[in-house]
Amino acid sequence: MKERTLSDGTVWLTPPTAADTDAIVAHCQDPAIGEWVTIPVPYGIADAETFIHDIVGPGWAGRSPVWALRATRTGPLLGTIGLGGRDDTAAEIGYWIGREQRSRGLMTRAVRLVCEFGFHADGMALQRISWRAFIGNYASAAVARRAGFRYEGLCRLGSLQRGVRRDHWLAARLATDPPGPADGWPAEFDRAGSPART
Repeated sequence: MKERTLSDGTVWLTPPTAADTDAIVAHCQDPAIGEWVTIPVPYGIADAETFIHDIVGPGWAGRSPVWALRATRTGPLLGTIGLGGRDDTAAEIGYWIGREQRSRGLMTRAVRLVCEFGFHADGMALQRISWRAFIGNYASAAVARRAGFRYEGLCRLGSLQRGVRRDHWLAARLATDPPGPADGWPAEFDRAGSPART
């Protein structure tokens, strides 16, 4: 797959490069990222180099693109977002954003851009994009909900994080779903007090 830059004029999504290594390492010192993402903990320079060389490059060569989230085309990396290909018509989205940039709506914008690319015939022509997050990650759930993902349930011990099985929530967006925030999420997501915007 050819590398693509995506933007809505507020956020820019570009493939991460070796120049982003230090920023990735700095962000991944945040305990909140380590708690909710399947990264190595502790996270060092070798882990960031492995991410760039073994995940980003091969991902674009196949059907698992990864982007750096930036505030300008050439600005510093603020987070990452990607699609993991399941088959030719389905993928799973994953993302994280640095602590200083949370609650600004940037990741919601990024998720919408990536979904648009994923569903478009000139992108990946997907029919389904799924999302999952460990139980308790209400901030990620709020992003997914605002980006149009519809709640599908709870998977008991459905995910593996550093050798430990954990429960996760599951939601998905179909190419045929209408744009805009999704209804039908359980009431607990309204009461959770998650950040208004991420």
